[in-house]
Amino acid sequence: MSRTEDTAWFEPLNAVLHEWAKTAAARDKAGGTAFHERRLLRESGLLGLSLPVEFGGQGAAWSTTLDVVRRMAQVDSSLAHLFAFHHLQLATIRLFGSDAQNHRWLGETVAQGWFWGNALNPLDKSTRALPDANGYLFDGRKSFCSGARDSDQLLASAFDDDGRLLIGVTPTNRAGITVLDDWDNMGQRQTDSGTVVFERVPIATDELLLQPGPLSSPFATLRPLLAQSILSHIYLGIGEGALQAARDATLAQTRPWIASSAARPADDPYVLAHFGDFWIALEGARLLVERAMQAFDRAWSRGLALTEDERGEVAVAVAASKVAAARAGLEVAHRMFEVTGARSTTAALRLDRFWRNVRVHTLHDPIDYKVRELGEWALNSRVPKPSFYS
Repeated sequence: MSRTEDTAWFEPLNAVLHEWAKTAAARDKAGGTAFHERRLLRESGLLGLSLPVEFGGQGAAWSTTLDVVRRMAQVDSSLAHLFAFHHLQLATIRLFGSDAQNHRWLGETVAQGWFWGNALNPLDKSTRALPDANGYLFDGRKSFCSGARDSDQLLASAFDDDGRLLIGVTPTNRAGITVLDDWDNMGQRQTDSGTVVFERVPIATDELLLQPGPLSSPFATLRPLLAQSILSHIYLGIGEGALQAARDATLAQTRPWIASSAARPADDPYVLAHFGDFWIALEGARLLVERAMQAFDRAWSRGLALTEDERGEVAVAVAASKVAAARAGLEVAHRMFEVTGARSTTAALRLDRFWRNVRVHTLHDPIDYKVRELGEWALNSRVPKPSFYS
């Protein structure tokens, strides 16, 4: 049983997922922005799930919040991505911002029903922070800005003349910001992960996350581990969604092969072996993901008392869970057609969306480097060095 079933959010979550499922295949074909489905999220109350009660949120643990992400990814991984990155932006404020900024933006998020978008890409150094009398002017183009379209607030990054990374908060509709509708990839087609153009956009000093600032303590470096954990849950959810789709198709329409001694596919030993492989891969990944989240919740509860060694142990657990979830998701989404048969390849079903989605998303940052980090731990007892990707 999912831990979300023990919360007050089981009913609203199920209601949202029920509506999403009706149009998931058609929306995958159409691409673009899922305005209606995003509105359902706004109305569900789930946008405040991870926020502390003191700010009007529900105070859910990160393990619970990401379990919701996983459930969403089983149905629609694009919208799961948007929901997860909304909460990642809020976590960034909590980790990098001051108490005053937390009260200001987290409280308003609940009061105003804000949906947050992402324009924070630390690998993209084309956006400059130009000194201004009241702070800085952000100028440039940001790529892979998931959820920026139809958002209310943005977390944006730029580099100053000294090469320092600055992260600021701005309303999406501020003068000088243009959100382009240019995301048209083969997978994750409704994440709106396109381009945002900043043309001398004013960011006041009190809109910059400077105290304590990015990656300023072991606790602050939990931000990249949360981001990596989000990816693990999305990969796992896609794999679980693919397994359910394969099961449904196999039981409903697959016919036994002429050489099979089984009267129905559900009794064919080769079909059963494939489903056994799928289950083993996903179950192993699930256990690693849940173990990593238990460690993450403990680390988060430590706050500023968290040590580098404790953080390192969480990083190893998160890396292992991400690699396992990526491999399991890719395997099941790819091999599902070996059990569903030729009829399941009809374009109307768009069952290939599971593979396209997990294939695109697992390119976020190279899995090979996560495996190398784990090798460093296994052989040399070195934990991953904190960065925006580890």
